Amino acid sequence: MKIYQQTISEPVSFSGIGLHSGKTSKITILPGEANQGIVFKRTDLLKNNLVSAIYKNVSSAKLCTTLENAHGVKISTVEHLLAALYIIGINNVIIEIDNEEIPIMDGSAINFLTVLKKIKVKRSNKKIKYLKILDKVELIDGARKISIEPKESFEVDFQLNYQNEIIGKQRNTINFQEDQLKDVIESRTFCLFEDIEKIKKLGLAKGGSLENAVVVDGNKVLNRGGLRNEKEFVNHKILDLAGDFLLSSYRVLGKVVCHQGGHELTNLFLRKLLNTKNATTIIELEDIVISKKINSEQYVKIAVNA
Repeated sequence: MKIYQQTISEPVSFSGIGLHSGKTSKITILPGEANQGIVFKRTDLLKNNLVSAIYKNVSSAKLCTTLENAHGVKISTVEHLLAALYIIGINNVIIEIDNEEIPIMDGSAINFLTVLKKIKVKRSNKKIKYLKILDKVELIDGARKISIEPKESFEVDFQLNYQNEIIGKQRNTINFQEDQLKDVIESRTFCLFEDIEKIKKLGLAKGGSLENAVVVDGNKVLNRGGLRNEKEFVNHKILDLAGDFLLSSYRVLGKVVCHQGGHELTNLFLRKLLNTKNATTIIELEDIVISKKINSEQYVKIAVNA
């Protein structure tokens, strides 16, 4: 875990088709100022074109996360890019986009991260604000439920519950500070073949294909080459959750347990969590070390600089 906020040192661009709109868009990620956070800018609009990446701006969470400012300007399918920025440790950027939807790339975060890892980061003298969980908070919505409890890192325990025999009841636990994240980073969005027409009738998935989504038909994966890892379905859900959690405007320290969740449940949960008194506190990284009351000055120095 890092102490100081970071941005990128130079602009970087991506282009591709939007999963739901079917429109091609280009994004350019620009260096940001300290404490600015992540801000989207619609370059196809001349005014009121800034949209902050915060949970209060989520206007829709149907099959993707859509942000909308007070003037009705929208940015959709932000979750994979946000997850990439979280994983790489970027806190402040401006993301210019010439359309309404972030390109889906291959359906995972790997394309974003492969490029971002090659860009040097620029460290600020401002410290990262961590949201530390003090007490368990839970949200139950029928068969769906999500909770968070105290932990000194960010961990996600996620379980799916599909009738499909391939997806089934996949479950995985990922600690974002301790585990290898390759399987999470490369896991693609997915759907059942039988649901494609239903989704398209909703005006969604116009840009969907086997190039950017895993499609399951009965007991078969239709994509050439099959799955990228054994738990690709649940790993993608964990990736989505990490991206959506960045909308809290903090780096969260806690263990999330989610059952049958998705974008909508995560956003509802963030609203409850950030409005529950005495459940959280905002800290900086040194506060964690000091709270351990370690006497050895040498050990404290090592821990702070880790």
